[in-house]
Amino acid sequence: MVVISQRAAVRRLHDRFGFGPRPGDLDAGFAESLARLLTPGPDLGTQATPIPQPGTPPRQPGKQDTAAKKQAAQQLQGQATQAALWWLDRMVAADAPSVERLTWFWHGHFATSEQKVRSPELMLTQNQTMRTLGMGSFTQLAHAMIVDPAMLLWLDGNSNKAGKPNENLAREFMELFTLGVGHYSETDVREAARALTGWTATRDTQTARLVNRWHDNTAKQILGQTADLDAASFVDLVLGRPESAPFVVGRIWFRLVSATAPAADVLNRLVAAYGRNRDIRSLLSAIAGEAAFHEPATSLVKQPVEWLVGLMRALGVRPGALDGKAGTQLLAGLRGMGQVPFEPPSVGGWASGGAWLTTSAGLARLRLAQLVAEHADLDAVSKAGDKPAAIGEILGIDAWSDRTRAGLGGVASDPRQLAAVAACAPEYVVSG
Repeated sequence: MVVISQRAAVRRLHDRFGFGPRPGDLDAGFAESLARLLTPGPDLGTQATPIPQPGTPPRQPGKQDTAAKKQAAQQLQGQATQAALWWLDRMVAADAPSVERLTWFWHGHFATSEQKVRSPELMLTQNQTMRTLGMGSFTQLAHAMIVDPAMLLWLDGNSNKAGKPNENLAREFMELFTLGVGHYSETDVREAARALTGWTATRDTQTARLVNRWHDNTAKQILGQTADLDAASFVDLVLGRPESAPFVVGRIWFRLVSATAPAADVLNRLVAAYGRNRDIRSLLSAIAGEAAFHEPATSLVKQPVEWLVGLMRALGVRPGALDGKAGTQLLAGLRGMGQVPFEPPSVGGWASGGAWLTTSAGLARLRLAQLVAEHADLDAVSKAGDKPAAIGEILGIDAWSDRTRAGLGGVASDPRQLAAVAACAPEYVVSG
């Protein structure tokens, strides 16, 4: 079997479990790099980017008060912009990017959007829960998400009451979060909705609460079991199904490793590593040890946020150091590419693979790369004899294809344009 070099494998580790290498990261060995990513120590970068406190969202004024409605909308948008720019800054600043990368993965897995929640404060609360639990037990994370206030607002938990259950959260929890299509029935959805009745959340309170009189405390029949199930016991029942572990492992593989599903024997080993404790760190370690992880064909198209964060880390540009105009342009560029933090398009999360390689996304990517390059220190590139090789070294690219090198040669006299074009090259956009 053909495998990639150790340097390429280290780069792949940083691409998959982080946001790409910073200068110097590729000099470490594979085992050392994996240990640093999966068991990070104190992180000065994240300590310097504490989670913001945007405050409760503005109350919505009466329908007739147009001026007040406009002011409230502007205030809410300001809070959302602050939250999104903060998270980008945290991703770039983190010395141990694996924690933020896993938080980003879970944000796409348990996809929840500020556009409906309309509370950046609750979105940040959910974000911190994913960060705290995301490298540990999936069981704990699933228990937290089923009663997360942003999730309840997003999937209509407030409308889920005894006698009139709302099925949205029950359905998506099984279909998208834990089991996958085809492993539950419509009866299971209806009965599961009853188990989740009574939980409620408001936009100005950071924790959900159970209203007992709204909870259905009679027996439910879910996935072949009959009992007086509630939210916690429903989660345990679903995660105990044999289909759950392969589904969760498969989703992590799909988003962090390759769009090509793992072979059956690989999947079995990864499920075993995930284990009864549903240990995400153990699973990631097992993924890195699989031969398939080291095969040349194992590639992944970077999502826009992953691409941008990796570029800013490589070029030493912090979102938090940009002025207000540049920060606005940064988010506008991501919006042009189709991906803004805290705004997934649906409960299914964002697209993957070739969906990010459209012509319009490519143009938005180039403009965004130019914006980042404008703020980068590229003196080392301007002084280099082989400028395409120099920018490749900074971006963690060992070699450019002949076609890419020819394109880079055409802009090599302008280090900023060179960096922007290099960041849009296939070798950088697609993680090999």
